[in-house]
Amino acid sequence: MTVMTHTMLKGSNVALEASAVRAVLRWAPSSDVPDVDASALLLGADGRVRSDEDFVFFNQPRHPSGKVWRLGKKRLAEGLTDTIQADLAGLDQAVAKILIVASAEDVPFAHVRSLRISVYDAAQSGDKPYAVFDVKPETGNETALICGELYRRKDGWKFRAVGEGYLNGLVGLATDFGISVDESEAKEEAAAAQPAPAPVPAQPAAPSEPQPAYGYPHQPAAPAPATQPAYGYPQPASPGPAYGYPQPAPHTPDPNFKLPPQGPQFIGR
Repeated sequence: MTVMTHTMLKGSNVALEASAVRAVLRWAPSSDVPDVDASALLLGADGRVRSDEDFVFFNQPRHPSGKVWRLGKKRLAEGLTDTIQADLAGLDQAVAKILIVASAEDVPFAHVRSLRISVYDAAQSGDKPYAVFDVKPETGNETALICGELYRRKDGWKFRAVGEGYLNGLVGLATDFGISVDESEAKEEAAAAQPAPAPVPAQPAAPSEPQPAYGYPHQPAAPAPATQPAYGYPQPASPGPAYGYPQPAPHTPDPNFKLPPQGPQFIGR
């Protein structure tokens, strides 16, 4: 089947002849754009979600019904893409509309270049879309955009080019359609995404002086002997006196010394 591509203007719509579609967001990568994410909100006839499960995004990439899911990002020659796929024929009749949303991590869409949404027949292998819409923010300060919507019309589905933005990001947009957002948790996630401060280098501790024993002033330790003592006791440099008395100096015999003559008391009898 030959597919004719409809180039959409803001607010225009086109009938879809597909039972399942892929909505592909494409943009040109840039150093000042961290990332762009595709999301989907499933709305009832009252224009609101039935529960928080009707929000398909990076932290909940698949609807519990299994009929809407996020395919994820790809890098192509013409830019980066993120894709939402929907099985329109299998959706609950209570789902009247699916919003296709782009968010840019609190970066204004004035920095996102060449943003486009293209809608394909998911059953066809060709690369020619049903419809394309070049999304241009109204002010450039928007941090989340409803790029387009898939909606029921009688027994079929249509696609409308929307291009409406929110200044308070994906959280503000989701809240506007009935999603319960824990603000404290959102702040914690935002804080966790911030880079951690650089650790302060520890200062070296000043050497501590030994404390005096029992309150007496500390005496400086004597320098260690060159030779370590045995068993921990200091050894004398030379033999010390016995029992505390001084020892005589070493005696060298006189080679000319002779004994005196013996007296009568030593003559044998």
